[in-house]
Amino acid sequence: MALCMRKSLNLINLLKSKMGLLGTINPSPWASTLSRHHEFPVPAQTAQNLGSSDGDWIVKAIVLSSRRFKWTKAEKQLISRNDVDDNKVLDFPGGKVSFTPEMRFIPESPEERTRCYRVLDGEGQLIIGNNFVQVSKELAVKMYTDMVTLQTMDTIFYEAQRQGRISFYLTTIGEEAINIATAAALSIDDHVFPQYREPGVLLWRGFTLQEFANQCFGNKFDYGKGRQMPIHYGSNKHNYFTVSSTIATQIPHAVGAAYSLKMDRKEACAVTYFGDGGTSEGDFHAALNFAAVMEAPVIFICRNNGWAISTPTSDQFRSDGAVVRGQAYGVRSIRVDGNDALAIYSAVLAAREMAICEHRPILIEALTYRVGHHSTSDDSTKYRPIDEIEWWKSARDPVTRFRKWIESKRWWSGEAESEFRSSVRTQLLHAIQVAEKLEKPPVADIFTDVYDVPPSNLQEQEKLLKETIKRHPQDYPSDVPS
Repeated sequence: MALCMRKSLNLINLLKSKMGLLGTINPSPWASTLSRHHEFPVPAQTAQNLGSSDGDWIVKAIVLSSRRFKWTKAEKQLISRNDVDDNKVLDFPGGKVSFTPEMRFIPESPEERTRCYRVLDGEGQLIIGNNFVQVSKELAVKMYTDMVTLQTMDTIFYEAQRQGRISFYLTTIGEEAINIATAAALSIDDHVFPQYREPGVLLWRGFTLQEFANQCFGNKFDYGKGRQMPIHYGSNKHNYFTVSSTIATQIPHAVGAAYSLKMDRKEACAVTYFGDGGTSEGDFHAALNFAAVMEAPVIFICRNNGWAISTPTSDQFRSDGAVVRGQAYGVRSIRVDGNDALAIYSAVLAAREMAICEHRPILIEALTYRVGHHSTSDDSTKYRPIDEIEWWKSARDPVTRFRKWIESKRWWSGEAESEFRSSVRTQLLHAIQVAEKLEKPPVADIFTDVYDVPPSNLQEQEKLLKETIKRHPQDYPSDVPS
């Protein structure tokens, strides 16, 4: 708490500096209209890392009270209740509300769309007047190599599924920056509640290529004991809750965990990921309201990649994406270029500090594009043009953009690129060979980890299954111990 108070004092002093606008994303085929962005305070620790080396840092910020409703313009215009006519102001639970003789409906959407925070342009060059958290060579190179590793892993595992070696797979192609940059801005103590397109967070936290392969092949070293679909990763050691394919159920779970962290006075937050389609689920709305009311330290990260399987965002909602939904629930929000690793890293780092120090939820909408098919069960060319896919793959690739930036800093080279990609491919092929040869978990594991003492009906089912396997061994895999 003392640390947060010191940071707040530093922030107040910082705000005496110059003011400027955030960088914006360039127009694109499906997100072409830009508008004003909502202002939010940048924590002091983050501010110290922003801007040029001489400290002449430009940021647009405002000082907000930790009490809700105290920052609104309406509040500033109000005087004490004793000095105001009750016919002009309603002292209503939650804050005072001014009356007006004019009948005015809130418009269904703003005239212009919320602007998108961006640091690097499409060619990997810093945008003039930008503000972002400076990263070291070591951090930048690790961010890049993990994005390359994730990209390579997706390619090889996807091919393995097509060869019939695993039953299912789902890639993160086009969304590597969201995976790795968000993970880089978090602490290992932060609890992650993923959807299913965030294996890069686990990769960043130290989950090995062999552990990924073990899960996809469901062998005896799979932490889920072969009881989950491939890509449903989970790791207690890495504070990464097990993936579930049911849409948006993880969002309220994250809020509950965040509230627990707050009650235990932990210097950590909960983070949950979901797609644009998830914002149409009731769980999303309940979770945002729950988090705002309980002031839970949780970061909501929406990967708005344009498509919820075959449903485009134009059919998903009429609002200006997901970012405006946060304000409706009293949640501080920001829209970020999801293909810009530096912008994502800076935004999540600032969001984490606000969530923990101010005990508040934060919503981040990351604009990106799902270049790959939804999964190996999908053919996205049936519902979107190939030209659109290829344009995003070539012109907006987040890995290529970040590589251009680190190369401009002379932190990376073509030779290093070739050596690293070759090494990662070799490691992945070896991991697959090892995982594929290992035997499966025993049949008995199907019935464990639910009850302390299995009830009689489960004991009977286990007995019948084992008897059936003995009678018909040809119908069951030979590498599954009975």
